[in-house]
Amino acid sequence: MNAVFEDVADRKLKLHGAHDGTSPRAGETSTTLPPIEDAGSVAPHDAKALSPLFFDRLGELEEGTPEYQYTRNTLIEMNLSLVRYVASRYRSHSDEIEDIVQVGTIGLIKAIDRFDRSRRTEFAAFAIPHILGEIKRFFRDTSWAVHVPRRLQELRADLYRATEQLATLLDREPTVKELAEHLQLTEEEIIEGITAANGYSAVSLNVSCDSDAGPDGGGSSFADVLATTDRATEGVEDRCTLAALLKLLSDRDRLIIQLRFGQEMTQAQIGVVLGVSQMHVSRLLARIITQLRKGMLSQV
Repeated sequence: MNAVFEDVADRKLKLHGAHDGTSPRAGETSTTLPPIEDAGSVAPHDAKALSPLFFDRLGELEEGTPEYQYTRNTLIEMNLSLVRYVASRYRSHSDEIEDIVQVGTIGLIKAIDRFDRSRRTEFAAFAIPHILGEIKRFFRDTSWAVHVPRRLQELRADLYRATEQLATLLDREPTVKELAEHLQLTEEEIIEGITAANGYSAVSLNVSCDSDAGPDGGGSSFADVLATTDRATEGVEDRCTLAALLKLLSDRDRLIIQLRFGQEMTQAQIGVVLGVSQMHVSRLLARIITQLRKGMLSQV
């Protein structure tokens, strides 16, 4: 590798006309690249020294040509250490580290394609924000169990930091009002952020809620202890519909329904109240019930 870098230094001097005290001749501005057998094994400080030469050459080549692809791919492989450096900040997400490196590499590729050598900015300083941005976007789009607006995702992070700071100062959990004053937000916004934070993670209904459960997962699960449908509430909608239909009946028809089903009087007793025969009450009840049934079915 030392020989390669001596060659790189020599080529840089020639490129800038400083190797032999003369300037490059007209038409001789092409940059010659040193051979690199394994770009992925190049050390970070070596990649920093080599990258400018490869960027110079990339600017001279026509996009889509084999040499352009080789130069671009070599730049990507040489600078993967930048991706690993940024990804190391997320060591706590060990189960997602491969995905983090992949999306970080996308950020590196975007940085290489957008890098402008004429601005004389160090590539690492330009690339790291791109890599970090892609990783943050990855967490924003995939980490939440329930998708919430970006504004609320950022508010959750602010609330987490503010809660830790205030808990240290107050030696207790801060109130909504204290959080609002600290973050210069309204209490309604704080409550909205706290509510949205509940969507960050989810727990399976099949997880055991029995602390004494064995490794085989025995014991009751959350699904077993969740509230079930109350049978008394199953007919609420039907009762509401029936109440509206009863209001459409005549006064006599409503009285018959009240006497028969409210006071549980017999048809003969209802006939005495109304001054009609039991048979007539039976026909009246049949008509009223048929009318109500048709009204109920039409609401389905």
